[in-house]
Amino acid sequence: MVEDEDQPRKPLRRLTPLPLDALGVAELAAYVAELQAEIARAEAEMARKRDHRGAADALFRRG
Repeated sequence: MVEDEDQPRKPLRRLTPLPLDALGVAELAAYVAELQAEIARAEAEMARKRDHRGAADALFRRG
């Protein structure tokens, strides 16, 4: 019997936090810009998937 299967799964961490105290202001600004770019990329993908799902829903609702 595997007991791990009964335990709730921890969500995966996609990004590893950087030690911010070691970064200067310019490096922090660059880091924030990178994170914002990744957020924008993820939001664009979510929008694309929602649009795709909406188109599929519209197609199958017709009858």
